[in-house]
Amino acid sequence: MCGRYTLFVEQDDLEERFDARFRDSFSPRYNAAPGQQLPVITNDEPETVRRLKWGLVPSWADDDSGGLINARAESVDEKPSFRAAYERRRCLVPADGFYEWVETGDEGGKQPYRVAFEDDRPFAMAGLWERWEPETTQTGLDAFGGGVEADGDDGPLETFTVITTEPNDLVAELHHRMAVILEPGREREWLTGDDPQGCLEPYPADELRAYPVSTAVNDPATDEPSLVEPLES
Repeated sequence: MCGRYTLFVEQDDLEERFDARFRDSFSPRYNAAPGQQLPVITNDEPETVRRLKWGLVPSWADDDSGGLINARAESVDEKPSFRAAYERRRCLVPADGFYEWVETGDEGGKQPYRVAFEDDRPFAMAGLWERWEPETTQTGLDAFGGGVEADGDDGPLETFTVITTEPNDLVAELHHRMAVILEPGREREWLTGDDPQGCLEPYPADELRAYPVSTAVNDPATDEPSLVEPLES
């Protein structure tokens, strides 16, 4: 699962890295959570970074509740909720780290870890996006994140999901799934390729690090730089 992530690199660096410009203002995120409006780059506007709601709502859904925050790479081209988006609506989800939680042995206890490159450089997670046409203005909350932000108009609802795959050796010590981190040279292939399934492999572990962080990240309403600091032993 990928249920929280970070994106706090400078806007200019992000725009240069992805050769795309922000449509709206950018604010650093230290605890990006489901239900929030977050930066993505879609296949139909690869030169623009725009904000979509995390939690994919299929275009055929009766309402916008219960958005899907993750899609499994192994079945993303078959599942009804994702099949059409896989064929026609792929996206890049910029990030510079993501969180996973590990059982501690204490009753109900879990320790959050942040996974990132050694130099905290930004990367793209593979994603899908959808457009849902509401009959009336509606809002939905995701069980994982609490949906602290909502859409503010009556137009189509645009949402996204993050694709997950088998973990590499590093992440396997934390969780049985990990977000698909795309090789930089394959990002455009993911957006526009006819058969991009080969892009959805686990990223090699040797360039990544994982370190424990404060349990303050458990609250999706908490979004501050201290969340990414290594936990003092």
